[in-house]
Amino acid sequence: MADHRRNTYKEDEILEEPFDFKHLLRASVYIKKYAGKMLFAMTLSGIGGAVGLLAPMINQQALDIAIPNKDKDMLFRLVIFLVIIYVTSVIFATIRSRIMVKVSQNIIFDIRTDIFAHLQKLPFQYYDDRPHGKILIRVVNYVNSVSDMLSNGLINVILEIFNLIFIIIFMFIVDVKLSLVVMAGVPVLFVFMMWIKNRQRKAWQAVSNKNSNLNAYLQENIVGARITQIFAREDENADIFQVLSERCRKSWMKAVEYSNLVWPGIDGISVFVRAAIYFTGLLIIGQGNVTLGTIVAVSSYAARFWQPIMNLGNIFNNFINNIAYLERIFETLDEPVTVDDAPDAGDMPPIRGKVTFENVTFAYEPGKNVLKNVSFTVEPGESVALVGPTGAGKSTIVNLISRFYNVTEGRVLIDDQDISQVTLHSLRSQMGIMLQDSFIFSGTIEDNIRYGKLDASRDEIVRASQTVCANDFIMRMPDGYSTEVKERGSLLSQGQKQLISFARTLLSDPAILVLDEATSSIDVQTERNLQQGLNAMLKGRTSFIIAHRLSTIKNCDKIMYIDDGGIVECGTHEELMAKKGFYYKLYTAQMENIA
Repeated sequence: MADHRRNTYKEDEILEEPFDFKHLLRASVYIKKYAGKMLFAMTLSGIGGAVGLLAPMINQQALDIAIPNKDKDMLFRLVIFLVIIYVTSVIFATIRSRIMVKVSQNIIFDIRTDIFAHLQKLPFQYYDDRPHGKILIRVVNYVNSVSDMLSNGLINVILEIFNLIFIIIFMFIVDVKLSLVVMAGVPVLFVFMMWIKNRQRKAWQAVSNKNSNLNAYLQENIVGARITQIFAREDENADIFQVLSERCRKSWMKAVEYSNLVWPGIDGISVFVRAAIYFTGLLIIGQGNVTLGTIVAVSSYAARFWQPIMNLGNIFNNFINNIAYLERIFETLDEPVTVDDAPDAGDMPPIRGKVTFENVTFAYEPGKNVLKNVSFTVEPGESVALVGPTGAGKSTIVNLISRFYNVTEGRVLIDDQDISQVTLHSLRSQMGIMLQDSFIFSGTIEDNIRYGKLDASRDEIVRASQTVCANDFIMRMPDGYSTEVKERGSLLSQGQKQLISFARTLLSDPAILVLDEATSSIDVQTERNLQQGLNAMLKGRTSFIIAHRLSTIKNCDKIMYIDDGGIVECGTHEELMAKKGFYYKLYTAQMENIA
């Protein structure tokens, strides 16, 4: 249990090094496409903001001239001008908001498309090493989080900086001495922001990691709900989930504590500075150098001066929160595609079916070889059975033929062509692979069978289903071939899933066929009925069969006994039985158990 919990709680590492601003430069790729719309939105906001800065000057005119002189006409004009300023600012802000909503959604679409396309290319080993929930949270949650930062966030930074510059200019035009009082608070703010920056980033990275961990555990338990109930693990799983949820809550609260310091800190400095304005103004007002309207105007500009700084603080706060997500997104995009087309790769010609292993060595982890100097040749049209103990490397051999992994040493050739020198699509499109875990996608049964041949007609689908004995049970379904099956085919039995997978594989008409425990979930009677269909599938095709029921592979042209990283025995069923070696012992033991 302790080991299980350690694995359950394993989290992504904290990124200790400073944030690399190259990430922002990379993110600019997604921004450049919408630079025109963003510039237009920023221009509207800039004009609206600049117009709004006239308001304190209008108030100054009202306090110092219109009201003391009881000039009603001037006061009326000033009020109308203030209304026009307000309406203009609201209209421009509304247009800008609508533009940026569209830009933000387009950025989400672009990033998510790139991540999904990259995930499609990553090798099996990437998915072997990571919980699927941790992958999902990067594609969905993290992308949503960073999109606003890359759109509104960057525009707001620019706008607030320009707004700050304009406020300073207007403020100094009104009064230089009082403006210097306002500026005295800036060094204090700088020291405060530098103190909080790194603490925030590490705190939000911790939130990112713990949310990822929780999401992975949740996804795993949803998929494994049946196993949980079978072994009555509900209470223990609930305890583990509660621990993970509590860790998320605590890390979030710690991060929020830092984030919540930004606004009060800036607001406190703002209040102190505005108090200093009134104090300084009252000291010099009697000298005749400063009017009440001037003090009010500078105080108003001071409030506005700290507002963009507070906004920048909030943007900075949000920026720090989302930097961890951006780092994880690019970490995913930077994951190397270790199994990919060579730069000069060409298309695989139509496969005849000769398969050759030349001194192939393979290891999933460095220094732990699964296969060691394996060599063999299979002629076109031959059927080969791979047998041996669990973990001996049978599935590894067929995975290397399909180039789901790159060999560590040696070569794999098909029709004397090194498969590392041809495109993956041209290779795999001519191969058919049936796995023990027959994956069924959400959709109709017809869609699942047509998955490998999208232009197949209904008649072709029915013929393939009849060949593999799937047509009868499909026609008993509520809507026949149009029956909707749920995620992972939850309404189907394991045997039905495998028969549908057989039909899907047969329909694709592969030149090389791989059956990896493909009949393990099919009952003996159905398997006997299926044998004729299997013979039809194998006819004229090079085939590799991994089966736990040895009676099903007696008629194969070759049987290879795999163990200890290599081929221990090879021959026909009769030849291996006559040798009375490893295969003989395995076969006779299985027949005795059946008897």
